[in-house]
Amino acid sequence: MEKQLDELRTLTAHAENRRTETGIPRVAMVQGTIPEHQLAAAYEPMINLILSGSKSMTVGGRTLHYDPATYFVMSVGLPASGVVRPSKTGLPYLAVSLTLDARIIANLLSDLPNTPNRGGDEKNAFFVAAVTPELLDAWVRMLRLMNHPSDIPALASGYEREILYRVLQGPLGWMLRDIALPDSTLARVNQAIQYIRRNSASPLRVEDLAASAAMSVSAFHRHFKSVTALSPVQYQKQIRLLNARTLLIASGYSVTAAAHQVGYQSATQFSREYAREFGQAPGRDAMRIVREMK
Repeated sequence: MEKQLDELRTLTAHAENRRTETGIPRVAMVQGTIPEHQLAAAYEPMINLILSGSKSMTVGGRTLHYDPATYFVMSVGLPASGVVRPSKTGLPYLAVSLTLDARIIANLLSDLPNTPNRGGDEKNAFFVAAVTPELLDAWVRMLRLMNHPSDIPALASGYEREILYRVLQGPLGWMLRDIALPDSTLARVNQAIQYIRRNSASPLRVEDLAASAAMSVSAFHRHFKSVTALSPVQYQKQIRLLNARTLLIASGYSVTAAAHQVGYQSATQFSREYAREFGQAPGRDAMRIVREMK
């Protein structure tokens, strides 16, 4: 597998220390020391493969570690924080990701009636598994397209299906299958997640979310926390705080204006919860990040 990883590192050597588009739909890459505030974000569903270095991802109180021997699957959009590290030999952190599209997975599943059943009772929406030579080989063919952009329209979709197929055949295949099945618990929780993200500044009525998911309030709470490691209220709060941080840094909002924009009625409560989440008062945190960006 080291030969495959070496080729992938060569293909992605021009990645920057932020999300770098590859020209291939839904495929991105990143390299180097990524600022902490960029790693604390609302992540989209994805498959993430590290090529050098290592990464830790924390959602709620749960932290997973992965390196070039593993890949990471996040099946729903989650607020998370991360830490990246170079390899022990000094190679910088380098990774590629494929954003998941439920429609593509559903179309693939329609051609795979014998997709393996889920292997256990886990219901979380983020896991790490050991990478295989077959999965790496599919990634190699996908990323070679960066050197042949005219081939992307004809070939990328097939390579994407192969990457998804390799994951479906592995220990995390149930995660992809559950995304694409509209009646699965994961799919119903995902609908609630998407609603919260679209309406994060509005008051949250868990009763309404539970009803839309065809669950009792207690069952909805239980499944939501099992999937996300957060309660619905905690999920909304983290989305609000991440959105506020963006407003403070990128748009120059005042603390009070940012608080009200993301749905807080009290700027004092906002500042307290912001400091608890990010370790500093919002104004001081924003100034620190802006200085680091210069």
